[in-house]
Amino acid sequence: MPSRSTKGLAALFGVLGTLHFVKPGPFEQIVPKVLPRKKELVYASGAAELACAAGLLHPRTRRLAGLASAGLLVAVFPANVQMAADLRTKGSRTAQAIAYARLPLQLPLIRWALKAARE
Repeated sequence: MPSRSTKGLAALFGVLGTLHFVKPGPFEQIVPKVLPRKKELVYASGAAELACAAGLLHPRTRRLAGLASAGLLVAVFPANVQMAADLRTKGSRTAQAIAYARLPLQLPLIRWALKAARE
């Protein structure tokens, strides 16, 4: 049985992964400008988040899913940087503050994923 912490991480990935398919537009906007095929990248990262969510819930796949979750969080970090950079010039002060505050939050999320991998 996964811990409450791991269930929480799985829920987070499940919700975000679903949003990638239901409302891909906001995610497409933060894909770094140098990357092509933004919609496809959004769908791929959404599918990866859903796979990680499912994997975190099963003992046999939890270690791999935790490591994959940490890797995914590292891989999407440039999108968070892109969002902060874009909002620097056209976002409200509140949106800017949220975008910049979100950047260092990736570290505890990565630690959370690695902790799940050790369960």
